[in-house]
Amino acid sequence: MIADMGLRKPGTNGVGDASVVAGIARWRAAFVTVFVGLTLLKLLLVSTLQPFGDEAFYWQESRHPAWGYSDLPPLTAWLIRLGESVAGHGLWGMRWPFLLLGSALPWLLVGFGRRAFDARTGWQAGLLCLCLPLAGSLGVMSMPDVPLTVAGTAAMFALLRAMDRDHLADWLLLGVALAFCWMSHYRAAMYMLAGLLLCLLTPRGRAQWRRPGFWLAMAVAALGLVPLLISNWQQHGAGISFQLIERNPWRFHADALVQPLEQAVTCTPLLYVCLLWAAWQCWRRRAEGGPWDLIALMSLSFIVVYFVAGLFADNERFRVHWPLPGYLPLLAALPVLLPRTAGAGWWRITTACGAGLALLAQVAGLVYLAMAAYPATAQSLGGARIVPTAFVGWQESADIAKTQLATQPALLVADNFMMAAELDFQFDGKREIYTLDNPLNVKYGRAPQVAIWGLDEAALRHRHPGAPVLLVVDEFAARGSERAAWLGSLCARIDKLQAVQRFSLFEGRKSIAFYRGQVAPAVRESRVEDCVAWRDYINTLDL
Repeated sequence: MIADMGLRKPGTNGVGDASVVAGIARWRAAFVTVFVGLTLLKLLLVSTLQPFGDEAFYWQESRHPAWGYSDLPPLTAWLIRLGESVAGHGLWGMRWPFLLLGSALPWLLVGFGRRAFDARTGWQAGLLCLCLPLAGSLGVMSMPDVPLTVAGTAAMFALLRAMDRDHLADWLLLGVALAFCWMSHYRAAMYMLAGLLLCLLTPRGRAQWRRPGFWLAMAVAALGLVPLLISNWQQHGAGISFQLIERNPWRFHADALVQPLEQAVTCTPLLYVCLLWAAWQCWRRRAEGGPWDLIALMSLSFIVVYFVAGLFADNERFRVHWPLPGYLPLLAALPVLLPRTAGAGWWRITTACGAGLALLAQVAGLVYLAMAAYPATAQSLGGARIVPTAFVGWQESADIAKTQLATQPALLVADNFMMAAELDFQFDGKREIYTLDNPLNVKYGRAPQVAIWGLDEAALRHRHPGAPVLLVVDEFAARGSERAAWLGSLCARIDKLQAVQRFSLFEGRKSIAFYRGQVAPAVRESRVEDCVAWRDYINTLDL
């Protein structure tokens, strides 16, 4: 089925028309089959995979409703709050809204392809969306990219319709979708930039400036900025400062030249080549008008601008998902371009093989996450070395903490914001959990938010001077040379630090240490090698 990526022209007789209808039915059946299979895998993961650090922090934000937070606009936290209000606290309650949104993405691509070309292309586009890694797996975790990508795709679909029909309903849908983009992530600015380029560089785009519906859409979209503006005013610009300044060096770094290789691995190499080829072909056809102009500008804006920005911007955090929205409209154009190009046979074979390999990679990625959902099985199969440790150990950490606190009550303190959020999730938000001023809190833009909640190191000292503490330390949270400095500083932050328990997973690839002590009146001078936390970590490595 995937091998037949070309379009057949409708016949002029009943036999030809029947062939076209049968072809559409086959593509629809293929799409539905793959959609159901992937959804079942995603359901399994949604219900069993423990949250990783960022996801747990978004859950923590949902327990503190606000107009926005120091790292993000409010929609992710609001969706988690909605999910748990309906289904109760837990993995399913936290994730079901994101699973629902992620499952809507391929259907939006079906609609986009149908509108841009025809029904057959719509089902082909939806199937390619399911094959594309990051797109087909969207919704497994409670991440801001889920509402951002879905709302952005809905905006592209609405813009496609509005430019063709100039109906008020389409412009209104565009405005609402863009408003939800702004409420999801600061990267919503890329959708606005792509639309601006479309309206400046193409004849059809320039014609939109004279349409009242266009300005209605922009006015509605601006409403999505209201929570963002309020939260930044309340937090003295913490969100904007982190996203635009603190996380980005804004100087050239040559290591970012590997971005195309990163994208090739993320999309799978063959499909990535096909998508770039489709982007080039759409650009060449932009003068023909719709939908080529819209697809070319929307896709290349994301692909090219993010590549250029990546040469100067953040190079330490996960970024391979940034250009994903640029690939989505190309999934609709690719099947249509194949029969129109010289050497179409080779491109069909390449696309078919690329889609098939991408689907295998998609399934392999979900199985990889399943290994984290069932680490005991992975351990017994000898797969401990490849299990993603970011998703394991949190339930065990909370169980040990509960046992220790039942034996000897104390304040519960984590050594970084991720550990604190994971414990908070496992304790169902029923216990106050403080976090030390780990450099990671600043690196990920969470330090201002923790301070606003009154759960940082300053609040700990102010409220509980000299109080007994149970400190939970994720020894591998800090990396490289930062690890020694951080673990060695714990004795300067918590007085009379004494080791009480430790557990490790997967041959020491993840280890959580538990210490007792007292709240120090202030951070004191301390030598790294004298601190029990650093010595214990080194001794564990020597075993």
